[in-house]
Order: sequence, then structure tokens, then C-alpha cells
Amino acid sequence: MKINRSSILPRRLQVSKGQAAAPSQQLLHAATSDASALLETLGSSRVGLSEDEAQQRLEKFGLNAVASEQGHSRLQLFAKALLNPLVVLLSILAIVSVATGDVRAAVVMALMVVLGVALRFVQESRADTAAAKLRAMISVTATVIREGKTREIPLAELVPGDLVKLSAGDMVPADVRLISSKNLFLIQASLTGESLPVEKTDLKESSGTLSTLEFHNLCFLGTSVESGTATAIIVATGEQTFLGTIARGLTTQQTQTAFDKGVSRFTWLMIKFMAVMVPLVFVINGITKHNWHDAFFFALAVAVGITPEMLPMIVTVCLSKGAMALAKKKVIVKRLNSIQNLGAMDVLCTDKTGTLTMDHVVLELHCDVALKDDDSVLTLAYLNSHFQTGLKNLLDRAILARSEVREESRAPAHKLVDEIPFDFVRRLMSVVIEKPDGGHRLICKGAPEEVFARCTRFEHEDDLYPMEGILIDDLRIEYDRLSADGFRVLAIAYRDFSPQREYSTADETDLVLRGYVAFFDPPKDSTGPAIAALTRHGVAVKVLTGDNEAVTKKICHEVGLDVQQVLLGRDIDQLSDIQLQKVADQTNIFARLTPIHKQRVITALQNQGRVVGFLGDGINDAPALRTADVGISVDSAADVAKESADLILLEKSLLVLEEGVLEGRKVFANILKYVRMGASSSFGNMFSVVGASAFLPFMPMAPLQILTNNLLYDFSQVPIPVDDVDPEQLAKPRPWSIGEVTRFILFIGPCSSIFDYTTYFMMFYIFRACDPAHASLFQTGWFVESLLTQTLIIHVIRTNKIPFIQSSAAWPLTLTTLAIMAVGIWLPFSPLAGVLGFTALPPLYWPLIFLTLILYVALTQKVKSSLLRKAWI
Repeated sequence: MKINRSSILPRRLQVSKGQAAAPSQQLLHAATSDASALLETLGSSRVGLSEDEAQQRLEKFGLNAVASEQGHSRLQLFAKALLNPLVVLLSILAIVSVATGDVRAAVVMALMVVLGVALRFVQESRADTAAAKLRAMISVTATVIREGKTREIPLAELVPGDLVKLSAGDMVPADVRLISSKNLFLIQASLTGESLPVEKTDLKESSGTLSTLEFHNLCFLGTSVESGTATAIIVATGEQTFLGTIARGLTTQQTQTAFDKGVSRFTWLMIKFMAVMVPLVFVINGITKHNWHDAFFFALAVAVGITPEMLPMIVTVCLSKGAMALAKKKVIVKRLNSIQNLGAMDVLCTDKTGTLTMDHVVLELHCDVALKDDDSVLTLAYLNSHFQTGLKNLLDRAILARSEVREESRAPAHKLVDEIPFDFVRRLMSVVIEKPDGGHRLICKGAPEEVFARCTRFEHEDDLYPMEGILIDDLRIEYDRLSADGFRVLAIAYRDFSPQREYSTADETDLVLRGYVAFFDPPKDSTGPAIAALTRHGVAVKVLTGDNEAVTKKICHEVGLDVQQVLLGRDIDQLSDIQLQKVADQTNIFARLTPIHKQRVITALQNQGRVVGFLGDGINDAPALRTADVGISVDSAADVAKESADLILLEKSLLVLEEGVLEGRKVFANILKYVRMGASSSFGNMFSVVGASAFLPFMPMAPLQILTNNLLYDFSQVPIPVDDVDPEQLAKPRPWSIGEVTRFILFIGPCSSIFDYTTYFMMFYIFRACDPAHASLFQTGWFVESLLTQTLIIHVIRTNKIPFIQSSAAWPLTLTTLAIMAVGIWLPFSPLAGVLGFTALPPLYWPLIFLTLILYVALTQKVKSSLLRKAWI
């Protein structure tokens, strides 16, 4: 079942290291109570809640959610549309018009308010609905026991009193008290900042004086299971959890992405322009026209004209349309702003298994230490995987898939005694079984070098030999032969014991090396072309894997990835952060990595100025996913990996990701079009308004005319999110560059001012609109010229090519341009002309304005081409 859920854990929510919190009475009681007493207190039992009781509790306690990622209500979106500078100013002017008796002007302005609000409300409602549909496609589930049956349900539907099962890779779904546990280790970094795992047990706490996080039998929402298994009862959900309490009191904002910072810088740039120009326009008009009342409203209208009030809507619609387009390409966007980061990404760090390879592991060999087939090695491996209770990975499933060994292993005749779960430090796991004769045998399976270190003898043809130095080197040579051929190898070892009560990692010593099981995961046919395509698009692919270097090099070679340099985890340990920065950029294969190694590599690349994406699906990938500029996971990933990611791939393929990168660049290109259009137009209008204000004996344009011009121009830009993007604009990563935007504004903006001034002189000297009696004619002429040039120049700015000839806009943008230009030509002759203060223009005006348009487009194209040649934009 998948629901439109709330986010369980805010992505970068952390508590400062060492922060203490007083335990709630609820948690304190749970920690210091017997399991049976707690079950009774919470109205639960060993078979869990009934479905009816769970539903009643869900209605009582609400969804198990801390930070909402759900959409806004329609009322909130409507209020957001109303809180717009244009709407506020038009409303003020309409009230003033009614107060002064100009009812017709008030009606026109009210109509403009309705149109502007309706436009923004409809567009953002669609975007919000689209985002909600995408969120509904992803769910993180928990294993719950209800009515004695185990099943998966969304985390958001859990309630206090539910029994849940935990195993490696799971997120802890709420605040829970352990009922039973086995070698359970949790990562609590999201709450404590500590990267090392913490052991948890089901023993009752005797002291209630500990801080909340020090209770060993409590696990908290937002943490994750590194290894081990447990059954627990939920004590608190949602905002009543420890994390929920922190979230309510948290005042710090989420870390800004590169995209957020770019939008913020542009907004502040426009505010600085406005802070200089608006007071200047007000003072000049007040002094020259001696009417401070009109000067104030004119300056206010100019301020609205400069304001990029459409930016939030354009950004939201671009991102939501991009998210929907990505969804069709099997990429689900969890955080909209990550789309731009995906397009700006110039380094993709990825794991190997399932990304470069088929993710369909087959057990190819089971052999002794001399690489001869040996069925007893397969039997030991089968018993280990069969009795393992934790997370069974692909290798375990490949072993268990060998049906012919089920009978030979006589698994029913054995009994699980104990288990030492896998962790990423030891890189092995063991089970202890009781043999039919009553003796205990520990069967260990894991990375060969880790198993070797724990073996004192090896078995070959039923004889035991000591693990002496020269023999160990020979054994490693045999193992390396398998790895070099592309096999993923696990070593199998054992040790026999007399029955004892408990086993631990201390018993993983004095082992007997029995042999190897070797797996092969062939590379995907699509991997080579995908890597080549990403490289063409300016994205360097780097492989970060916990596997050994021999297997990794073999697979990378087969998919066409040039192995420039290989860096191992142990080498990274010897490097300082500064040294790693220098090495990481030149290395494309990193092997034998721990989660901390992956995190360090990504940080080192970021410190080099690279925009880094990370693709991973395992428990050990969560830290890297959070650190990367854009974290990418897959729908089949571990819960903690999905929760840490920004994007979810429904198909684990680099080809899918390559399409996502291009879509991200398309989204950014369309946002940048609006930024360039709006900013250059506003900057040019500043010069025009200041000049006209200084030498004209009347207002160059009435406030209502400025607002009408601005509203129509904004309408002409509404289809930008659906516009086509030229292929060369998708060819390489495009991060935000406020320097490029500033240069574009400084050079392109004045082009419009030149033709504004030619229009001034045309109206002043050719049509004699040079005194207050002819102010309406002058204002009408400049209004039409300003609207036509601004609207037409969209088609020059939207492309780096020659507009209309080498590159044409999408039909909605073309249609809107023609419609707005037609409205601008029609208004001076329309029934609204009197209300807006327009006068019919003389016939000679039209050929002159047509010539102006041609020259303006030619000049702007010339300046743009010059800037492109110099690589300034």
C-alpha cells in the first residue's frame, strides 16, 4: 500500500553533539518497565494490535509524521497569490481611484487583480497537485505484527502499541522499547552527531536518571539499524517522539542548495537596483513635475515593474513540470529544488553492484582453497545463509537459490543456536548451529581478507594445515585469481565448539578456512553507452564501492570506464582532507570503502568546486546520500537510503539517470530564460524611466499604464516552463552564475533603452507630443513600443542561436507572444483606451515602430553573439 505521506525525517535535521534532553515520563516509564507490564500499559500483546484497534489509534494520535512535505491547501495557495507586490499595489491604486471618483480606472485595476491572482493560483495549484502525486509514488514501510501476522505497512500508519520488527537497513519507525533483540547496533548520528554505532539491548533499565539517548532499551525515530535484529513496541509516534519534540523547537533553516542560493542572489541583485532607482525616480519627478502625489504613485508603479514577481511562479511551475517529465522517465523527485542540482551535476559517484552490473548475482563457483569444486563448501555457505535472520543480501539469495543443495545440507536436522550479525567494520557474519550430534559449529562467511585474519588453519582434501606466512601468500594468490576474473568472492570458515550459552565476535577466532564461494554479476548492456553519454554531457563518473579493487577494475574495464587511478579505503585513511581533495579529482575508482570513506570523498570533491551526485541503495550509502549535492537512490533500496535521497529511480540504470540529468538542465535553462528576460528588461527600463523623468514636462507613463504593461509582459512569459531548449544548452552542466547574469543585464538591458530613447524623440519631434496637453499621445506611443519590444525580445533571449531561423520557441510561447502584441496594438483603439489614458496613434507611427522592432532585434542579437564569443554568458 502506498499513501501520500509526510516525510518521516527532515533531511538535515540534527541535534548538536552532546545535546541533552530530559526523558519524557512516557519514555522513562517504558525504559524502566518490564516488557510484559509495558505491553499491558499500552494495551497491546505479543500478537500485536487488532486492525480495528490500530485504526482507532490512528484517528486518535494522527499520522506518524514529523515534518510535512505535503502540499499546501487551496486556501494557502490563494493567500500566497494575493500576497504579491503587483496585487497589493493595484488594490491600493483601485481604492485611491474610487476615493477620487475615477470608478472606471478602479474597475480596470480590479479586473487586473483578478486576472493576476487567478493566473498564479491556477498555475501553482497544478504544480502543487503534481508534486503531491509524485510523493504518493514513494513510501517507506515498516514490518509490523498485527493479530499475530507480520506484514509491511507505511511508516505513517504506525500507532503506539504496535509491535514492529527491526533488521539491518531498516529505519527505526518511531520511538520504541525493545522487547527482544540480538546483536542490535544503531546509527544515531541524526540525533547525536556520533558516527559510530551504538549497541541496544532489551534489558530493563534500573535507573531513571539517564538522559533520553542513553537508555539502552529505547530506539528513536530517525535512527537506523546497522546490524542485528529486534522486536519492539512503539511508545510514541509523530510529533510526540523525541525527534518530533526537537523539530517543534528547531529554529534553524534547512541548508540552502546551490539552486536556492542562486535564486536568492538574483533576488537581492534586483532589490539593490530597486533601492537605487525607485527613490531616484520619485525625487526627479517630484522636483521636475512639482506633484509629489503623482510622483509617489509613479515611483511605486516603477517599483512593481522592476520586481520579478513572476519568479516564484515560474520557478515552481518549471520544477513541477520537470518533476512530472522525470516521473515519465522513471525518476521520482522527492525534493523539487534537487532538479537543478541534478542538471548542474558534473561528477556522479556511484556504487558498482546493480548500477554498472545486472544486479542479478549468480553463484558460479564453490571451491576449496585450491579452487577445486567442493560441495561441502557450498553446504556450509547454504547453512550460513539459511539460518541468518538479518537482512539477506543478493549473495545470500544466490546461495539459497541453489535448490540442489537443500537436501544435501540437511538444514532441518540443524538448529540455530546463535548469530553474530554482519557489520561494515568486520565485513563478515557468522551463525552458530547445533549439529545432529549435539555439537555446536560456528560458520563464518565474509570478505576473504577479514576471514583470513581470523583463521589459524585451512582444510584441504580432509587434512588441516597451519596458516603459515608462505601458505597465506599462496592462498591470497588463488583468491586474487578469482577476483581478477571479475568474481565477487566470499571466504567460508568454521570452528567447532562444545555447547555454550552465548557467542560473540570474540569467538570468530581460531577458525578453519574451508574455501570460497564465487559470484558473478555481469555488466549491463546499457552501462557502456550510458557512461559514454554522461561523459559527453560533461559528467565525470566515479565508482565508489566497498568491493575489492580487482573485481571493480575488471567490471569498469568491461563497461568502457577508463581506470585512471584506484584509491583504496586504507589509502584514504592516510590522507589529510587537503591531500584527498587533490587526489580525489584525478581518481575515478575508489574501492574497499567504508561509509565514512565515501562521505570524505564526496566532501573532498565538493571542496574542489564540483557539484556531486551520489547514487546508492544500501545502508552504508546513507551518509554519502545526505552529503552529496543531489542524493539518488532506487525504489528497491534500503529504507534509510530512500529517506536520505533527493531523487528515487524506479529503474536502477545509468541511462535513466542520464535522461534525468538532461531534464534537470532543461528546467534550469527555462528558469534562466525568465531571469535574463526579467532582469535585462527591468534594468533597461530603469535608464529609460530616469531619462524620461528628467527631460519631460509630464509623467512618461501613467502608473496604471505601467502596471498594465507589466501585467501583459508577465502573461507573455507564462509558457516559458514548456518552452523547447536548444541541444547545446543541455551539452554541459550549468550551475548558477550570478556573474553571468549580471553581465547579461549590463550589456543586453541598455539595448532596450536605446530604442526607448529613439521612441521618445520620435514622439517628441515627429508627432509633437512635447507638452502636457499631448501627454496621452506620448504615453501611448511609449507604452506600445515598450510592450512590443519586451515581448518580442523574449525570442532573442531564449536561445543562443538566431531566433526564428535557427531556433524557434514552443508553440504556446509563440502564440502568447503574438496574442500579447496584438492586445498592445489594439488597446489604443479599444473601449478601454479612455480608462487607461490612451490616444489613437497616427498611421506613420506603425511603420516607424516596425523599423524599431527590426533594429532592436538585430542589435540585441549582435550584442548577445558577441558576449557568447567571449564566453561571458
